[in-house]
Amino acid sequence: MFCSTRNCMLMGELKFINAYDLYASGIWISRNRSPRKRRQTTTMSVETDVVPPQSGNRLYLGMDFGTSGARFALINKDGDVCAEGKREYPLYKSHETIDWARSWKTTLFSLLEDVPNHYRHLVASISIDGTSATTLIVDSNTGQPLSKPLLYNESCPDALPLVKSIAPVNHTVCSASSTLCKLVSWWNSADSNKESATLLHQADWLLWFLHGKLGVSDYNNALKVGYDPEIDSYPPWLLAQPYSQLLPYVKAPGTSIGNLKEDIRSQFGFPNDCIACTGTTDSIAAFLAARATLPGQAVTSLGSTLAIKLLSSNRIDDARFGVYSHRLDNMWLVGGASNTGGAVLRQIFTDDQLENLSKQIDPMKTSPLDYYPLTSIGERFPEADPQMAPRLHPRPESDVEYLHGILESIARIEGKAYRLLKDLGASEVAEVLTAGGGSKNEKWTKIRERVLGLPVSRAIQTEAAYGAALLALKGAQS
Repeated sequence: MFCSTRNCMLMGELKFINAYDLYASGIWISRNRSPRKRRQTTTMSVETDVVPPQSGNRLYLGMDFGTSGARFALINKDGDVCAEGKREYPLYKSHETIDWARSWKTTLFSLLEDVPNHYRHLVASISIDGTSATTLIVDSNTGQPLSKPLLYNESCPDALPLVKSIAPVNHTVCSASSTLCKLVSWWNSADSNKESATLLHQADWLLWFLHGKLGVSDYNNALKVGYDPEIDSYPPWLLAQPYSQLLPYVKAPGTSIGNLKEDIRSQFGFPNDCIACTGTTDSIAAFLAARATLPGQAVTSLGSTLAIKLLSSNRIDDARFGVYSHRLDNMWLVGGASNTGGAVLRQIFTDDQLENLSKQIDPMKTSPLDYYPLTSIGERFPEADPQMAPRLHPRPESDVEYLHGILESIARIEGKAYRLLKDLGASEVAEVLTAGGGSKNEKWTKIRERVLGLPVSRAIQTEAAYGAALLALKGAQS
């Protein structure tokens, strides 16, 4: 039977909960922000700076589609942010379930509308990142989904034995939540439309609305469907399968796909030479934004979930622990994504509670509480256990102690993840940069620094949309 959605977080229509964001909600646009100089604005509750582009200079647009909302960042060639904004996903319903495809499409066009009019004629390129392993099977002629999207944390255990029978032992695809398991599950359950179907990832599908060339992906998104970035092709064992006809054409992230469609250019006022570039996954975009460049540098993204990426000289892939490597030019991004993270905190505490309770925590004091914070059953990394149950008890009388225990437990999971990567042969972590909304919590940063025994700091840029904008810049320069 075709797998059903699990772990989907239901959000209120007016509540934006992406990336454990303690300080902003709803829809905002912050113009002229620089990563170097900042001043407080009195109207938007965000930090802004005036860095208008020089006359004739081009701009580069990146969009991040996360688990519960989307953002855009518009940068110049020096990496200064000229405009940024975010949108919550409208929760359209279809047969009592959320119509995610419609929500994402609507949000895409809303973000394009949010780009300031006076900057649009300067946009040279656009790129998009999306959640890893979020999969769509679409009609190869119309681009319309043939079934509901399969979200990043959805498991298809029915397909796992078949995938394990064809893939190398402990390959990245040997996980029930892999893109390949989702494809095989659909293939074995669908009774029609197989000849006119194409597999796309969330970022691929959204970029298609801009460039109109169906069936193009990038090697970061395609990793979990079985693409081998080391040989830069699909492996023979995958191409031998009947469903290989659905696999998209793969390019390096930040590669030009082509000019924007004429109707998109005319509708939004983008120039005729504006191009769409291949994207990446949300956690890789966050890593790119942090500007880590040396082996041993790592980025922990503390969003709705916890994602880890370590820059390594060695490639490590081991599905037993949910560990896999993404290619980043001539090095490897080794890591994985845990289901723990900010979404658990948001289930228990309000924004005000999180802020006020955090101020009362002594980060130098070890919490005796031992939790495994999850929103629902199932874990991916550092343990791949679809039956793991959340552990958030006993709950002390003090909410300060309870929050302290949860934050420290998440830090212990992070530490276990980095130790596992070292044991498997990756470069040893030497420094941790932090992205995502959780990076704003200074007490949590100090807790993590103590637990990890490493220098931990907030990345200058923490938004995946900024990383996507860097890919747009890369594509334009190429």
